[in-house]
Amino acid sequence: MANKALATRQKMQFRVEPSQKPRNPYAALAKNRAAGPHAKPVSAQRQAAKAALKKIDPAQSDDD
Repeated sequence: MANKALATRQKMQFRVEPSQKPRNPYAALAKNRAAGPHAKPVSAQRQAAKAALKKIDPAQSDDD
């Protein structure tokens, strides 16, 4: 222990003070109105429909 004064020194403390200006009321409204997921493109829907048609067994769907 070369320097005993370091152990007895007052520790640094950080104080968080409340903000002085009020919060923006429009920011809270905009956050609640945030956009959700977008619709799939037409080409993605077409590909999904085409893949679904390939999964269907043609022998089961015949009414003859």
